Amino acid sequence: MTAPALKNDRYLRALAKQPVDRTPVWMMRQAGRYLPEYKEVRAQAGDFMSLCRNTELACEVTMQPLRRFDLDAAVLFSDILTIPDAMGLGLYFETGEGPKFKDPVRSMAAIKNLAVPDMEDELGYVMDAVRAIRHELNGSVPLIGFSGSPWTLATYMVEGGSTKNFSKVKQLMFADPEAMHTLLSVLAESVTQYLNAQIAAGAQSVMIFDTWGGVLSPRDYKAFSLAYMEKIVAGLTREADGRKVPVTLFTKNGGQWLEAMAATGADALGVDWTTDLGDARGRVGGQVALQGNMDPSVLYAKPERIEEEVQTILQSYGSGTGHVFNLGHGIHPEVDPEHAAAFINAIHKYSPAFHSND
Repeated sequence: MTAPALKNDRYLRALAKQPVDRTPVWMMRQAGRYLPEYKEVRAQAGDFMSLCRNTELACEVTMQPLRRFDLDAAVLFSDILTIPDAMGLGLYFETGEGPKFKDPVRSMAAIKNLAVPDMEDELGYVMDAVRAIRHELNGSVPLIGFSGSPWTLATYMVEGGSTKNFSKVKQLMFADPEAMHTLLSVLAESVTQYLNAQIAAGAQSVMIFDTWGGVLSPRDYKAFSLAYMEKIVAGLTREADGRKVPVTLFTKNGGQWLEAMAATGADALGVDWTTDLGDARGRVGGQVALQGNMDPSVLYAKPERIEEEVQTILQSYGSGTGHVFNLGHGIHPEVDPEHAAAFINAIHKYSPAFHSND
């Protein structure tokens, strides 16, 4: 069956650095805990992973922000830890403490027991959600699929959960680099297959979240994070439905490595708020589109201050295409949805002036 024509392709056009009438916008974690309607569905599901695994409910929470706000893309509702969960590490969530694994991997022997999951079996629920969301969207906006980066997934798998000092994962990296590279290799192959399965199921763009790359030194970032993301980019399906499938890389606190990231062959780079967007454009804007980069905490401010920050970022990037407006990381759970609306409306109001010659 032929997919319906895309009614709003601003997001894909901006990633391809093609002319747009205004800067497209979506928000990381736009389907989530800041929305009262999300909390209702989450309570109905019982727990977070049950929500991820329920096709109907995962589709519902993906659609919720699009009913409230004039966004230019939908993002699959899922979690970055679906791959290690499918590898049998026993993912569970403790209230107030985030994700944890019953069986962390900290030795070569444990790592060698890991296998690339079957994408339509162990991770079939993700692909079912992608297919359901594409059907529900009916061509209104593109659907973004995503994965965590190998280094970020490895961090959770070795630490056994969230961490502040990264001692266990760095201990493995420095004391047994061969084991770490073995782990990262199986994760890179898993992420490649995972994103390609999402694309086959209907994702029209994909994003790799390298949440913890910024905790590494420049040398270690290139060896243990960037090299594996580059491998993934090289292995991705880059066309579907007769259209290019763009890939965005995002390393939180990775602004110092934009040139190296741009050299991977990615179409776009996510930029957090610690990097000036105009500086980033000057450094790599000839090669890639840029996504970002308002500090999510600005959404706690009054609407006038939010509007002011939007104008500052638009002016920093300057005129022309190649910018997807977003937060520099995920929206915080305590944010008033009306403040998110003020953010999106300000982009609609002020960005057309930056595209008058597109």
